[in-house]
Amino acid sequence: MIPFDNTYARLPARFFDLSQPKRVFAPELVMLNEELAGELRIDPAWLRSAEGVAVLAGNEVPAGAEPLSQAYAGHQFGGWVPQLGDGRAILLGEVVDLKGQRRDIQLKGSGRTAFSRRGDGRATLGSTVREYLVSEAMTALGVPSTRALAVIATGENVPRPELHPGGIFTRVAASHIRVGTFQYLFGKQDKDGIRALADYAIGRHYPEVSTLEGPERYLEFFRRVCTAQATLIARWMHLGFIHGVMNTDNMTISGETIDYGPCAFMEAFHPDTVFSSIDRGGRYAWRNQPGIAQWNLARLGETLAPLVDDHMDTALKRMDETLAGFEETFGEAFINGFGIKLGLDEMNDSARGHLNATLRLMAENKVDFTLFFRHLTRLAGGELDDQGFATALGQPPGITAWTSSWHQTAGPVSKERLQLMRERNPIFIPRNHRVEQAIQAAEAGDYAPFRRFAKAWNSPYAEQSEHADLELPAKPHEAVCETFCGT
Repeated sequence: MIPFDNTYARLPARFFDLSQPKRVFAPELVMLNEELAGELRIDPAWLRSAEGVAVLAGNEVPAGAEPLSQAYAGHQFGGWVPQLGDGRAILLGEVVDLKGQRRDIQLKGSGRTAFSRRGDGRATLGSTVREYLVSEAMTALGVPSTRALAVIATGENVPRPELHPGGIFTRVAASHIRVGTFQYLFGKQDKDGIRALADYAIGRHYPEVSTLEGPERYLEFFRRVCTAQATLIARWMHLGFIHGVMNTDNMTISGETIDYGPCAFMEAFHPDTVFSSIDRGGRYAWRNQPGIAQWNLARLGETLAPLVDDHMDTALKRMDETLAGFEETFGEAFINGFGIKLGLDEMNDSARGHLNATLRLMAENKVDFTLFFRHLTRLAGGELDDQGFATALGQPPGITAWTSSWHQTAGPVSKERLQLMRERNPIFIPRNHRVEQAIQAAEAGDYAPFRRFAKAWNSPYAEQSEHADLELPAKPHEAVCETFCGT
């Protein structure tokens, strides 16, 4: 019933551990992404059947699956951990979707594996609800992301440290190959393994690089990964998104966002905003994400260096030269993307100065990030006048002067520029208090908020009067200032 076509399982056995999902007591299908199932050439009706639910719960291994947990290492908050791996996730296998793209299907929360360390291998229902909502919203927002196929309630409790209802999340990804996957092999001085993994990743994600040979093949592969990550991080920044745990094991080679644990979208803007409960030093704050991405990519460059030159100093120099392109790519994507959000025709010196003034005004007055650009789009489209724009934002000090400067910088906004603004300035985002409401309701057995929010956030740029309340930021008593890792 699932058209598996597995390739990762053909790689050397030291890349993974063969694992079997652990049965759960009373699985219940909470959410199924029928549209995604169709893309994967899987019958949604079958997934809803008892047999399909048993597969999504890990109680049955379907024909053609080759379950395994992937090995990887990583720098976590800058500290080196030589072995991590899928401690609570099992890759069932791969399918080729309707577009001819290869996709992983993974069960997350499916029990202990060889990489669980002291963990139980399980997930809370709340963490699966969060990952479903945010990953699907990110996709709808136009940001490369892993996808959500299903959420299962297991009928069992999971200690975190209090007891929470258990859940299993079915994640779909272009692949689960991470910077940390390469680091795992590099830490073991496994040059042959690094080459095999690099060649596999090139063929899977950057097939046009396969025509190159020798050092240039791996330099170009590294360049492509750097470009993918630079444009990805810029899109995060344009939405006020804070990943929260940008460890090297949470950075994909494909350029997809992965792992939605302590993540959030900013409401009151400030570049130093942090949501992760364990990021006490602000390492992964909004403003720091580009630098952290570049640091992570430097670690990837170290692992690929032995494939570029036998002399490490020479190899690292070439990798550094390639990595230098990250700043230019990110900078251009960051500036141009904000130019679109502001409705500006070109990002000349005057426009760049206006962007800096915009971010400064927002930070000084704790303006809601999403609503600022939402109402600016309405101003550009004639739905609001200057006074209405200021009122919608709560009359922050300096807004009148800012609006005058914006008119002078932007000039008349053409229909084409207005359309671009509408395509980049969302009306709806997964506001943290709403995600928390969905989690708490789901853990109490009420899935209506989860399903409502998923539907609304699937069309984030569209006017939806029936969901107008979801546009608004949290009231003081609703604010959620910390998010937590599902483990």
